Amino acid sequence: MLLVAAGFAGLVAWTLISGFDYYRLDPAARAFHPKHAQLRPSGPVGIRLGMLGLGCFFGIYLYAVRKRLKPLGRIGKTRNWLDIHVVLGVAAPVIITLHSSFKMQGLAGIAYWIMLAVMLSGIVGRYLYSQIPGSINAAEMSLQEMEALSAALARQLDEQHLVPREELGPLLEPPAPAAVESMPLALALLAMLRQDLLRPFRVAAVRRRAMRSRLRRLVSLGGLRASGQRDLEQVVQLARRRSWLATKLAFLSKTQRVFHLWHVVHRPFSYSFAVLVAIHITVVVLMGYF
Repeated sequence: MLLVAAGFAGLVAWTLISGFDYYRLDPAARAFHPKHAQLRPSGPVGIRLGMLGLGCFFGIYLYAVRKRLKPLGRIGKTRNWLDIHVVLGVAAPVIITLHSSFKMQGLAGIAYWIMLAVMLSGIVGRYLYSQIPGSINAAEMSLQEMEALSAALARQLDEQHLVPREELGPLLEPPAPAAVESMPLALALLAMLRQDLLRPFRVAAVRRRAMRSRLRRLVSLGGLRASGQRDLEQVVQLARRRSWLATKLAFLSKTQRVFHLWHVVHRPFSYSFAVLVAIHITVVVLMGYF
């Protein structure tokens, strides 16, 4: 997966660097640039980028096909298929942007903005999917185990004067489910995102307070990297895992509702975009641009 993402990133970087002097020009001035014949949408490079973008879209819809065809369902893990779906969903708009040479007009322009809406909603959907435990009972069991282990190790560290128990408070205190239930859906989603974004910084704060050496703090980038102290890292990792599970469970009912609404929005946009792409390709072929 990393190799695929790196390959797309390399292709985009190479195209942008080699064509920078062309892309930065006003559309009217591009016709006189020596690279226009190559980089315009109907040029050799533009057509290849368009075909690659179309290939990405076919790959994107394989995830939906897999869910409906049992033989494909036995190939690989759902999470890996979803990751491929997301990578292609992000790569395709970037490649199509280069194919269009940053000109979004007419029917192609409408398809382009719908494509961006599909991409953004897909990123949101991937985040929501990661917030729903595969097994709620298993998650609750893991949470109880994490609470017990975190508390035991926290007491051990407190006795060793590495991390006082109260220092772990922001990590060990999950959002109250009752407070989450009273939130509107949009506010609950923002609160969940805030918890996930703040977690690394709360972990860093615990590390900083536990590390007495300024040099250690500097090497660990203010606690953002592992401290190298085994006991400290054990309690920090368990507390972080516990915080992650507790947040999932606290926001579970809200997440499931938002995820349902997301499906209502994401699918129609995806299908309408597919129709517009088919129309665009048909017009291009009939007009003789390909």
